[in-house]
Amino acid sequence: MLHPLPLRTTHQQTQLQIPLNKPLSNQFNFEQNYRNISNLLLSLTRSRTLPKGLQVHAHIIKTGFQAIPLISHHLINFYSKTQLPLDSQRVFEETQVKSSTTWSSVISCFAQNELPCVAIEFFRRMLGFGVRPNDHIFPSALKASGMLSWREFGRSVHCLALKTGFDGDVFVGSSVVDMYAKCGEIRDARTVFDGMPLRNVVSWGGMICGYTQLGEDEEALRLFKQALWEGLDVNDFTFSSVIRVCGNSTLLELGKQIHGLCLKMSYDSSSFVGSSLVSLYSKCGVIEGAYQVFEEIPERNLGMWNAMLIACAQHAHIEKAFDLFKQMESVCMIPNFITFLCVLYACSHAGLIEEGKHYFELMKVYGIEPGDQHYASMVDLLGRAGKLQDAVSIINGMPIKPTESVWGALLTGCRIHKDTELAVYAANRVFELGQVSSGMHVLLANAYAAAGRYEDAAKARKKLRDRGVKKETGLSWVEQGNCVHTFAAGDRRHPISGEIYLKLKELGEEMERAGYVADTSFVLREVGSDEKNQAIRYHSERLAIAFGLITFPPERPIRVMKNLRVCGDCHTAIKFMSKCSGRVIIVRDNNRFHRFEDGKCSCGDYCSIDNEPELSDRRSPQNKEERKYIEMIPDIPLPCLFGGLERACIADLALVAAGGGGWCFAWASVWSAVDVVVGVGGWLGVYRGGGCRLVEVELVVRFGCFGFFFLFAGGGCCVSVVA
Repeated sequence: MLHPLPLRTTHQQTQLQIPLNKPLSNQFNFEQNYRNISNLLLSLTRSRTLPKGLQVHAHIIKTGFQAIPLISHHLINFYSKTQLPLDSQRVFEETQVKSSTTWSSVISCFAQNELPCVAIEFFRRMLGFGVRPNDHIFPSALKASGMLSWREFGRSVHCLALKTGFDGDVFVGSSVVDMYAKCGEIRDARTVFDGMPLRNVVSWGGMICGYTQLGEDEEALRLFKQALWEGLDVNDFTFSSVIRVCGNSTLLELGKQIHGLCLKMSYDSSSFVGSSLVSLYSKCGVIEGAYQVFEEIPERNLGMWNAMLIACAQHAHIEKAFDLFKQMESVCMIPNFITFLCVLYACSHAGLIEEGKHYFELMKVYGIEPGDQHYASMVDLLGRAGKLQDAVSIINGMPIKPTESVWGALLTGCRIHKDTELAVYAANRVFELGQVSSGMHVLLANAYAAAGRYEDAAKARKKLRDRGVKKETGLSWVEQGNCVHTFAAGDRRHPISGEIYLKLKELGEEMERAGYVADTSFVLREVGSDEKNQAIRYHSERLAIAFGLITFPPERPIRVMKNLRVCGDCHTAIKFMSKCSGRVIIVRDNNRFHRFEDGKCSCGDYCSIDNEPELSDRRSPQNKEERKYIEMIPDIPLPCLFGGLERACIADLALVAAGGGGWCFAWASVWSAVDVVVGVGGWLGVYRGGGCRLVEVELVVRFGCFGFFFLFAGGGCCVSVVA
């Protein structure tokens, strides 16, 4: 005969014992009830049925079954799966006997419900009680460490797993790989991954996701291919990571192949895969595909709604974005801070001030405190619309300290509307934050240059050079088959560059007959009109479009990806290109999508146009006025190139220093003009294109050039080749 189990109710604290003189059938009934309650809890946990689960919990308290550790374990899991972690904690605290299974349940509950700090605290409490972690507790603690990117704590847990002999367990090893990957320690993750005797889908997925998060897309795809080669049954998490790689790299054809693989393996209905597919098709300019995927997913999580919202915002489908938000409310999907960020982004890029204010205030109704990104979106919205003082009022009223993104949004508005005084104010505030990104210097220099304040623009650029940072080269690329063709401004390295430039010439003539006039105000260099036209005519996106016109079939839209924003003249030119060629042209810059069709753009011409000149990979010449002021700024002395007193500065263009009483001729290999520099006494006279000026001999004389140029120096009688 089995001994009865001591039972204790929660409220009365009385023990319920089965008397020994009762028939054996009573004890059998007790065990049967125990099994029935366990099975019922497991069923309710799988179905996430909260009301019935609460009734079962009340029955457990009345009958005293909560004193059994396994019943407590099931209750903790039930509340965990129904996203009530505090109720799980309450059950845990009321449990009299806490086994390793009970500790495992509560730690896993906090890790799964995005409470990593609490999970780590309970892990420490468990160790303090002398309970040894097992193969179920280690993964939860490592997951919490990865969520917080606490690499030191994660290393400590990894060491404990090594000491206790759990390092060879496939689940613990996979969790270690995932933890190191999320902490950015990809080498450590790969070391553990390569040393695992057995690998499962979690270890492969964690490794692939780690490479994806660090932007190592090629390695992520290579590892995915290896996993398929070894016959691994990948899951929806792995597919989601790989599809995200294709989206970030705009590899549409490869993404379609992986989408087909998802269909074959029945992962197409997963909301995780669905959200990645929506992002893939959106980033590749196929918004119709994103809509189709979204409609075909039966159960949509919040991440999928947010992915579709940002897709609509980037493609200027503003009304559709608002409609999606209403659909979310109708299906009781509670929006989060990312949801409102997407809607504010849509309002910003359509100039909808009142709608933006409405959604900004609606955040408080849902109990969401606006963060710095939400304030940045509101400042961006007001700044683009020209309401700069209202934007400043928003910043002054922030309950948190304005961040770089907030001041950057104000700087963008100042650049668009040429308010240099306010731009200086915003720049001073952002520089007070300490180390800032190079984009702040570029934005300030652009604002100065657009207003004709070349001296201040030169100083801003010099600060950027002093930090060793250069402006990113403008690139555009198109995908054809299994190849990605990349172009830079003025690029002639492509195998069919001759055909590309001929196509641009023919198309340019047709565009001019249709009424196109180049807007050279977007060339921030003081050069002749012919040189301005030449500089703006061969921007990278135009070369990519010409390539598409030559190689793509007529029915196929031309999709061009670009790492910088489209300049204003190119935006106008592409509208004429679409009208003259009768083709659909889709351009994705670093901010949004532009769909050009029949001479019109989907953005409605309401977009922030980047008036920064696109730099070719062979370096374009600087503005002459800006160059003059740069020369008047003292720089780092370098060894002499030839006799006399020379000084040079570290710059993004070629530099030449000449001094003494000698003379020199400088010829740029790509320029049609010849620069003559004559040194007389302590001064240098510089003549070029009809202009003449004097600078002191000890200061820098700089010549911008595309490639190498030759310096013939008198006095020292030597020839120098300077890059």
